[in-house]
Amino acid sequence: MEIEETTSLLQNLYWITFLAVIVSSASGVLKAGLKQFDLFGVIIIAVATGLGGGSLRDLLLDREVFWINDQIFFIASLGSALSIFLIARFITIPPRYFLIADAAGLATFGIAGTLVALVMGAPALIASFMGVMTGTMGGIFRDVLCNEEPVVFHSPLYATVSWGGSLVFVGMVYLDVDITIAALIAGCGMFVSRMIAIYYDISLPKFRFKSG
Repeated sequence: MEIEETTSLLQNLYWITFLAVIVSSASGVLKAGLKQFDLFGVIIIAVATGLGGGSLRDLLLDREVFWINDQIFFIASLGSALSIFLIARFITIPPRYFLIADAAGLATFGIAGTLVALVMGAPALIASFMGVMTGTMGGIFRDVLCNEEPVVFHSPLYATVSWGGSLVFVGMVYLDVDITIAALIAGCGMFVSRMIAIYYDISLPKFRFKSG
């Protein structure tokens, strides 16, 4: 399926990506803060989180990397990192807020990644998985740099929520639902589902060897 690159569509994609970079970078800062990294370390983690997933997506789609093509996204990531770094010095930020920012980044980047892939002419299933990759890889880079097991591999319904929301988004696009409405419904669905999964500790079955 191919989507015509209209001005409205490109504007939607731009602002969804912009928001995704800000909230994902913020989640990186909060994770780095738990490790008590210095300012440079915080910035590196924030940039890796905010820009990593979209960079990998663009490389796989043979597309110019979005933040190299438009430096405003890099500036947004830096701005988010510095803002949270400074705010945290004056206001107590509970550690659980990391999960909220992370869920918001998962949802916004999931939609942005799916939409970019559709615009590039990727098949529906591949486009939805590009949404998953865009939404989760930044968090994987963040956790690896923080020397932790990536959240996506053991946390309640993480990538599952992203893929489900991306598939819903693709389905609504196929049904000619307005892109903005489809993005809001699917994105909010991802965010709320992730929060519910965390609250009730809903997880997929884990791999276990049968005991002898």
